Order: sequence, then structure tokens, then C-alpha cells
Amino acid sequence: MDLQALSDFNLVAANGGFGRASRVSGRSKATLSRRVAELERSLGVRLIDRGSHNLRLTEEGRALHERTAGPLSEISEAGETVVLGASIPRGRLRVSAPVVIAHIAFGRIGARFALAYPEVQLEIVAEDRRIDPVEDGYDLVIRVDPSPDDRLVGRRFLNDERLIVAHPDLPRPGNRPDDRGDPSVRAVLLSATPPDATWRFRNGQAADIVLKPEPVLHLSSLLMVRDAVLAGAGAAMLPRLLVADDVAAGRLTLWGVQAGPPVELWALQSSRRLVGAKVRAFLDVVEKAFPERAFVPPT
Repeated sequence: MDLQALSDFNLVAANGGFGRASRVSGRSKATLSRRVAELERSLGVRLIDRGSHNLRLTEEGRALHERTAGPLSEISEAGETVVLGASIPRGRLRVSAPVVIAHIAFGRIGARFALAYPEVQLEIVAEDRRIDPVEDGYDLVIRVDPSPDDRLVGRRFLNDERLIVAHPDLPRPGNRPDDRGDPSVRAVLLSATPPDATWRFRNGQAADIVLKPEPVLHLSSLLMVRDAVLAGAGAAMLPRLLVADDVAAGRLTLWGVQAGPPVELWALQSSRRLVGAKVRAFLDVVEKAFPERAFVPPT
């Protein structure tokens, strides 16, 4: 049985005719008449006596209307309830974010979200391992410069930059190159930095500047690198997101900005899942934290 045709029949029966049913529903009388006729053919019985001036249900029509009007109304109400519930953020929301951005921004973002949406149980996990949203049970993952992946969809919420920074007491390298061709500088590097790495950056001059970092320390996290630079160990290339406050306060000196495209931060989820109300609400809060799509330190 066609439930839509049955619904149309009950609409006509409840309103006492095709004309009033048409006005109530906004659908044409011809469409409603055709749908009721299709239902009659599928059932093999007449439901409406079309020979009378006023609508008259046949005995079979009255029985069908009495037996189905209530259940169809409950189905409609249930659907409306589900739609309304789906539009209200609620339930559990799990987010994975890289350690640096999680520590710098997502504590405040999480607090704003929790205050705005108390019916959502938010968990933000700071981690740098590679995450599969489905297998690891996350609704959203935050990634830096993600590679194209058909399994993930989302939106970019921030452009960041990598800065060459140093303690104010560390002298800037001169323009005379060392034996390998580029000026060298005492540096604090991430453990994964290749031994032949160079820093190419802009500082307002016409041409890019190239430096050869000479490591005095290898550290496994950007947070440790930042702390070592603040202690005067050497220069480093660090995200603006991480050192903007230190540069603004004069604790670090800005030597330049890494040449090349910006660093993109994305919020991604599995392409197999619909974007629910709680995910949309969280993304809205994240984007409001970076209204210019570039990091601005809090005041």
C-alpha cells in the first residue's frame, strides 16, 4: 500500500471533500483525486462515492479511514519530533586536535561551546597521532595541511604562518655565508627535522633570506621548542599561533615569515556521516574564534 496515497485519502476524508483538502494542503484537487483513485485501484475497492454532491465514504472507505487516520497521524508527529530533535545539538561529541592548537585555542573554544550547548557532552583530545574518525570514534578531527582524502569532508577554519623567532639576546646572523653557502644560526629543531634542512623566509626585503640551522637541541614537540627558544638556546621556526603572544610582548624577536603558502587548519569528519546539529554548532564556535581566518591573540 502506498502510504502517501493513504495519507492523501485520509486528508480528503478528514476535510470532507477534495476542495477543502486542496485548500488546507496547498495541493490541487486533481492531484488529490488521482492519488485516491490510485489507492482504490491498488486495493480493488471503492473508497469514495463520487456520485453524490457531498463527499460520502463507502463502507470500505469509512473502515479504512477509522483504522488508519490515527496511526498515520502518529507517524507524522514522530517524524516531526525526530526532525526537531535533530536540529537541537545534544548527545556526545568527540574531537581530536593536534597538541599545540589544542593547548592554545581549544580550551577556550571548548568552554564557549559547553556554555552555549549544555546538552552536548564535549570531549576534546589533544594528540598528534594519525586519526581515523570512524575507527577511533571521533566526530571531528583537526588537521594541519591535510592531504586530499575522499573519505573525509570538512572546512578550513584558519590560515597560519611559520615564523623564524629567537630570544632578543641572540644576534641575527650576518650576510656572510658559511662554507656551505648559506648563513648559519644556532637553532632548536624538532626531532624529525632532516639534517640538510634550511630556512627560507621573508622579512620585508626584495629577496628571500636563506639560513642554515645548526642544531643545539632536538626536541620532540613544538611546545618544548618554544620553551627552549624563550630560554635563549637558539632560533626556531614555529607557528604564529604558538608564539604570537611572545612576539607581541617582546619575549621573542621576529626574524621573518617562512616563504610559501599559508599553513591551513581544517576540521574534518567522515564523508560517510551526515553533518549533525552538534557538529555544525561546534564548527560555528570554532570559526567565531578565528573570524578573520587568521590567528589573532586574545586580548
